[in-house]
Amino acid sequence: MSATTLDLSAPAQPRIASARVVAATVAGNAIEFYDFLCFGFFAVYIAGAFFPPGDDFANLLKTLAIFWSGFLFRPLGGVVIGAFADRVGRRPAMMLTIALITVGTLGLAAVPSYATIGVAAPILLVTCRIVQGFALGGEVGPASVFLAEAAPRGQRGLYVSWQIASQGLAVMAGGFLGTLLSYLLTKQQLADWGWRVPFLICLALIPLAFYLRSDMPETLDIHRKPAREAASRFEHIGYIGLGVLLIIGGTVSTYVGNYMSTYAIMTLKLPATLSLSATLVSGASTFVFALLGGWLGDRFGRKVVVLVPRIALAVLIWPLFLWLSAAPSPLTLWLSAITVSGLTALSAGIGLVIIPELLPKHIRATGFAVSYAIGVSIFGGSTQFLIAWLIDFTKNPVAPAFYVILTSLITIGAMLALPETRGREID
Repeated sequence: MSATTLDLSAPAQPRIASARVVAATVAGNAIEFYDFLCFGFFAVYIAGAFFPPGDDFANLLKTLAIFWSGFLFRPLGGVVIGAFADRVGRRPAMMLTIALITVGTLGLAAVPSYATIGVAAPILLVTCRIVQGFALGGEVGPASVFLAEAAPRGQRGLYVSWQIASQGLAVMAGGFLGTLLSYLLTKQQLADWGWRVPFLICLALIPLAFYLRSDMPETLDIHRKPAREAASRFEHIGYIGLGVLLIIGGTVSTYVGNYMSTYAIMTLKLPATLSLSATLVSGASTFVFALLGGWLGDRFGRKVVVLVPRIALAVLIWPLFLWLSAAPSPLTLWLSAITVSGLTALSAGIGLVIIPELLPKHIRATGFAVSYAIGVSIFGGSTQFLIAWLIDFTKNPVAPAFYVILTSLITIGAMLALPETRGREID
């Protein structure tokens, strides 16, 4: 496939990657992912609050289906807000997503339970999740592209890996709060109102994200005419399609990792405090290994750093779940969480920069947002629902491992089909 032809008639745009710029991007992204993922962390308790008493497992499946509803609107958010970012600018798009996530978070924190308003409770819950999904679908494209365009030469992989690292921060924050709340509150208090606390804390942090992003520079020159592209539209669509397949493996293993706390409670019957601590461990592992993957990708190339951890996870995941299900304990739970989240982040941290590096600037945010949102909405949103159903249907606690293996093979194939992009000029 041919390289992008540069428009040399306009002056090159300077790199603007200050610590404040990265902090502004990461803070907003972390807050949005924290809010979105907390729903999954507290799925067991939300199920009890928004559905009538009865079959706990059936209520959990309904709640995970609502969790999925937020993902289904991420492609729409990716198209609408991604196009806005490509036309008006990266910074205005990221300000818009913060405003939308505020609306969704406020709704989740304030919606009364089923016992108070009946069937209106789950309907309002779905509405809030749709707003969150739309916002997050529009966040990832502009934020990732902004980091790529603002990065110094030779450090794009490391800078874009902050996208995944910030998700690790979000998981860590959610895991810490979940563990703390489960320690401080009784099971009944956690079910009655404790699960709302993380969303209220998120509301308090959102003004910080607004403040940091309000002074961000812009990496899109809206006055510059798009360069004439040597690559065809078909090639761009091909890159976006391969991007969807590239995202699938990391998405599924990420949400398998995020499901560890619910898996430990519902399947392994471990205490809530210990189970929720797995989320904290996963978040810390994601943060560290995502940045390591970005750093390695800048030095050794994108393909090898995506492929090696993904192959390793496909090989290790089955014996890992066998071990965990046969001997559930703090040691096996934490080591499993570290292995799944660490290998996933090592691969995904550098994987996110590949598609932005292959797309021209005037469609970069839209193309990447759509690629990411489709992969995550179909496979990420369905993962927790599907593995919960698989475990119940097969009566096999190792069932999640087979899904991770299948989707890892798809991602490996996509990565082999994509060109190496390290050192590619993207301006």
